Amino acid sequence: MIYIESRSTNPYYNLALEEFIFERMDQRQNYFFLWQNDNTIVVGRFQNTAEEINQESVNAHGILVVRRLSGGGAVYHDRGNLNFTFITDQRRHAGLNFRVFTRPILLTLEKFGVHAEFSGRNDLMLDGRKFSGNSQYVSHGRVLHHGCIMLDSNLDRVRDALRVRDAKFTSKSVKSVRSHITTINEHSPRPITMEEFRDALKQQVFAENNITEYVLTEADREAVLTLMHDKYETWDWNYGVTRAYSIRREQKFDCGLVTLDMDVEHGTISEIRISGDFFGNSDLRQLERNLKGVTLDRDLPQKLKDLGIENYIHGVSAADMALLFY
Repeated sequence: MIYIESRSTNPYYNLALEEFIFERMDQRQNYFFLWQNDNTIVVGRFQNTAEEINQESVNAHGILVVRRLSGGGAVYHDRGNLNFTFITDQRRHAGLNFRVFTRPILLTLEKFGVHAEFSGRNDLMLDGRKFSGNSQYVSHGRVLHHGCIMLDSNLDRVRDALRVRDAKFTSKSVKSVRSHITTINEHSPRPITMEEFRDALKQQVFAENNITEYVLTEADREAVLTLMHDKYETWDWNYGVTRAYSIRREQKFDCGLVTLDMDVEHGTISEIRISGDFFGNSDLRQLERNLKGVTLDRDLPQKLKDLGIENYIHGVSAADMALLFY
């Protein structure tokens, strides 16, 4: 087995590196990969990003959003969270066998006097509360298993970042299960540092496998950076690759109630109706026509400003109105 450790905390880079290992490195080998991200929401492959995140909190706290290769629910990463990835031949582990890949984490925790268990389809639990979610991606006869381990994460930020604002969605996307969550250090006899835990997990995996450590070459790093720029940093990958959904948003502004009814496909408005008890001078139907085909990306506030949103809805700025769309 080959071990790779990322010293980057950039989620776009780390997800690109994970795909690079899976797709581009020697597929005859098995891999173990450890990595950490700065404040990030990682959404599942089949999820509608708009449903899973509190965009207002994301903007306020500078949280990054990235989509991963595997399915499952959205998770929050910060420096109190350690991520692990195993990549191996699917024939060794038929089906979505989560237990075999989470066993090293459970054995590592035992060394610190923490008694955890595997529960449900893909979770690790402490006293009935989740501290690790896991997911898998299968392709080319290979399986990629990865999970996040909340050692000492900011749980308030986790709950806030993943709390969906009041809205009614009709969607075919997979919705996250809002589990009761915890951290390892809430249950540990003594606080465990991230360095301690990382080293102990490495020792556990190394003891069970014939490990060779690998350092990326300059060509490797260039390939990862290209994949990061072309895919994982793009709005199309992180927000746009969603199935069609319908959404109703309502907000009481000082000027009155504003209601949006939208159909969205691939992150772009296909139909929209605006209603409410506000005042405006311009024909609202013209605004609706102009909004069709607009992408719900980070440039939306400027697009609304360019459309003269305050002429249609007096008393609402483009920036405030944009929050209603997300």
